[in-house]
Amino acid sequence: MTKWIPIIVLLLFFIWYLTFVAGRLDRLHHRVETSWAILDSLLQRRAAIALEIARNNSLDQASAYLIASSATAARAAEISERSDAESTLSGALGHISNTAIDLPVDLLNELSELTEKIRLAISIHLEAVNATQNFRKRILIRVFRLAGHAPLPMKYQFEEDSL
Repeated sequence: MTKWIPIIVLLLFFIWYLTFVAGRLDRLHHRVETSWAILDSLLQRRAAIALEIARNNSLDQASAYLIASSATAARAAEISERSDAESTLSGALGHISNTAIDLPVDLLNELSELTEKIRLAISIHLEAVNATQNFRKRILIRVFRLAGHAPLPMKYQFEEDSL
C-alpha cells in the first residue's frame, strides 16, 4: 500500500496541473472575448460619429456619401466582412482628416479621442489573441484537448491598418 502513495500523489498533482492549465486557457479565451467586445463597441461608436460627420452640411455630397455608406457598411458587417468594412471606413475618415473641412471641433475631437482608444483596444486585443494562440500551441493542451471546441482566436486585417 505504501508503494502506491507516491504514484497517487503524482497522479493527483498531474490532475491538478491539468485543471490549472485548463483554467488558464479559459481565462485567456475570456480575455480575448472581452477585448473584442470592447473593441467592437468602440468601432460601432466610430461608425456612429462617422454618420454624424456625414450629416454635416460642410461636406460635399460625394464625401458625405462615401463616409455614410462606409459607416453603414461597417456597422452592419458580418464578422467575415468586418475587416474590409472597417478598413474602408478608416480610409474614408482619413480622407476627411487630410482635407481642411469646416466641421464642428467637438465632433473632430471626439473622433480623435476615439481613434486613440481604438488603437489602444486593438493593441490589447492583439496581445490577448497572441497570448491565447501561443498558449494553445503547447503539446499538453493539444494532447488532452483542453481547448475543447473553442475556436482559435484570430486577428483581423483592419487591426493592422493605421487609423
